[in-house]
Amino acid sequence: MDPIRAYRLMYMSRVLDKKMGNLLKQGKSFFHIGAMGHEAVQVAAGLNMKVKTDWLFPYYRDQALCLTLGMTPQDVLLGFLGKAGDPSSGSRQMPQHFGHSAYNIPSSSSPTGSQYLQAVGCALATKMNAKKSQKEFEVTVVCSGDGTTSQGDFHEALNWASRDALPVVFLIENNGYAISVPLIEQRAKGQVGNLAHGYHGLELIEVDGCHFAESMAAMKKAITRARRGEGPSLVDASVVRLLPHSSSDDQRKYRVEEELAKDVKRDPIDHMRAWLLEGKYLSKAELADLDKAIEKEVSDVADEAEAVPPPTAETALLYVSSETPEPEVPQIEAKPDAQDIVLVDAINRALDEEMRTNPKMLVFGQDVAKGKGGVFTATRGLTEKHGINRCFNAPLAESSIVGVAIGLALRGYKPVAEIQFGDYIWTAMNQIRNELVTMRYRSNNMFACPTVLRVPVGGYIHGGLCHSQNIEATFSHFPGLKIALPSNAYDAYGLLKTAIRGEDPVLFLEHKALYRQNFAKSKLPDDPKFMLPFGRGRVARPGTDLTIITYGALVYRSLEAARLLEADDVSVEVLDLVSIRPLDFELIRKSIAKTSRALVLYEDVKFMGFGAEISAQIAESCFELLDAPIMRVAGADSPIPYAQQLEEAVLPQVKGIVEGAKKLVNY
Repeated sequence: MDPIRAYRLMYMSRVLDKKMGNLLKQGKSFFHIGAMGHEAVQVAAGLNMKVKTDWLFPYYRDQALCLTLGMTPQDVLLGFLGKAGDPSSGSRQMPQHFGHSAYNIPSSSSPTGSQYLQAVGCALATKMNAKKSQKEFEVTVVCSGDGTTSQGDFHEALNWASRDALPVVFLIENNGYAISVPLIEQRAKGQVGNLAHGYHGLELIEVDGCHFAESMAAMKKAITRARRGEGPSLVDASVVRLLPHSSSDDQRKYRVEEELAKDVKRDPIDHMRAWLLEGKYLSKAELADLDKAIEKEVSDVADEAEAVPPPTAETALLYVSSETPEPEVPQIEAKPDAQDIVLVDAINRALDEEMRTNPKMLVFGQDVAKGKGGVFTATRGLTEKHGINRCFNAPLAESSIVGVAIGLALRGYKPVAEIQFGDYIWTAMNQIRNELVTMRYRSNNMFACPTVLRVPVGGYIHGGLCHSQNIEATFSHFPGLKIALPSNAYDAYGLLKTAIRGEDPVLFLEHKALYRQNFAKSKLPDDPKFMLPFGRGRVARPGTDLTIITYGALVYRSLEAARLLEADDVSVEVLDLVSIRPLDFELIRKSIAKTSRALVLYEDVKFMGFGAEISAQIAESCFELLDAPIMRVAGADSPIPYAQQLEEAVLPQVKGIVEGAKKLVNY
């Protein structure tokens, strides 16, 4: 350990904070959040890590830690000034949202605590990559402030890391405040360390994070323990926040002068200077010269960074999704004597085949492993065929499932995770909306999370309020997320294989009411190259008088309604969208050009359901083709009840479809 290098990194971070504060006052940036007071433990953590081997999941104060791992003052300033060369995000994110692919620092984001589960996934990848005789492991370090220890994701991460004895270090930079809320209002007795006592195998290390030598010893202990495969550690490092929470905050509104003065006395830079002088590592003159050299370096780099151009407007929409093209419509047909397969078995077959093809593919979720094979048996037999390390049960925590999947995907694995019911996906919303689907965009294409989330959805099974929900409308609003909702085994099989081989996150919705229905059976091609493109719907029934646009289970109710309407000489064309995002709007346009009437049918609540978006696009792009208003038939503005008579009253039925179609035809 080189004490002079350590001080240089600490002081470099301090000078950067001061410089950015001055630039902010000059109107050259919009926001700053500083590391002042946290430098000692951050540098100690970085010096104990193996650069470009270990992994760091930082939070917004970890400037000194990122500098220690290799990021430069210019890297920091480019992000702060919103310049094109910002390696963290291409200036797509606010300053201090660190990330760097060359140094194994995945893109960080604003929600506090979401990084913890991703770090667990990263550490799980390390363990999966390890050979049986391996004695040393890559270490994952993940950081946050003390306020984040109130987040559920933090506790879920401690649970999974302890369960699997993962090589991960949880570093809490405890400055006593979550913006204005003191720790005593966050934790019982105002203590973070007592959290460790509830998790078997989790080592607790408490340290004065303002003292560099003590921080070095603490971080060495935690990281060495993880590197040896002895399990996770929680480091509670007491630090001080020498700046307000951010440039948007004024801590004098909630902190008294006496308290602020006490923090100044614990300044880690002052302690480090005294330690260097006492140990005769440097003289006062040498220390002063070093300070001046660092200050000049930062000043020069700031001038250079200011001269760098900002990103151009033309780049704003790049990297929302991958640029991988969709596969062509296959010319592969099933053999005439092939057996008809129900939808859930087609899912199982696709998973099995892709696991055989891709050794990095993992299947996990609640109840998916061993003999159970999922509550709908979609993963039946996968553990027996591919091993418990590739098809395994997760803790019963949806945010854990998605967060860990993100960490695994960042390490090159292909997670295909199951959320047992769409109704329970909501506790994973932050990991999906703010993390999974934004990773490629917010990192400027430096990181990506090609993850598949399989989710059973829909009603018509007497599942009541919390086993019947439809979720496609909510998730279709998230740029970067592909969504499928196939109505038959053939489409489910082909689209799932495409999802697994693709480079984007996919929400693969499976309608529970179709899993074992004979009418949703299909013959499947016996060719490993078979795939189906997203964004390509199909004409389920041709017609000339009216177009019904639908998907999922309602395809079959539409076909039945069309059969009944045929008796009244009404020719109905039924479109099965198959894919929600991307949407095959050209298919819709062509059909409306032929029939001049559009009925949009969907199972979800009518108000702001996905059919409302379809209707809006038709009104915007096909108005001249219409001879009648667009009509919607959809679920009632109600939760879905259990009793059959109540469920039928809430969900769309054939009778209502026929009535809507007749009204539209007779307009």
